[in-house]
Parts: sequence; structure tokens; C-alpha cells
Amino acid sequence: MTMNRQTVAEQLAAYLHGEVSQAAMVDWAEHAMMDANFAEPDAELLGDVVGRLGLADVAEFGLRWEDCENFLHRLGYRTHIEVEAV
Repeated sequence: MTMNRQTVAEQLAAYLHGEVSQAAMVDWAEHAMMDANFAEPDAELLGDVVGRLGLADVAEFGLRWEDCENFLHRLGYRTHIEVEAV
């Protein structure tokens, strides 16, 4: 499977929207690092972001909102927060 900026951004957005758990995102990222073919000319960027997402469950690395916002920006996306009453 060829992975591109959109694929990675969609996975990260799904995590931020609560559609996938952190564990599921880490599992996706770990498998992507082993199996995916990162699209050129973004292979280095994609490998960097996906590799870092794969470490999100390690206490020393963690994953902060600012990290997610930075990753999305590097991928060519901007973030927008919406808060709703439950």
C-alpha cells in the first residue's frame, strides 16, 4: 500500500476526533512503518510523522495536542477545534 500525506492526516484526524483509540493509532502506525511504501517526494516526512505516532504509547514520548497540530501542519493541513455541549 502506498501511503501519502492524506492517508496519514486522515488517521491522525480520526484519532483526534475520538474515532480510533490511541492504541489503535499506534498499532496502525507500527504496521505502516513495516508494510507501507511512503509516496515520494514525501517519504522522509511521512516516515518521520508515522514513526513518531508509533511511539505515542511510550511514556517518554507521549503525544500532546501541539504535536498533533504540528504533524498536521507539516502534512499540509490546518487544525480547527470545535467544542460542543453533550
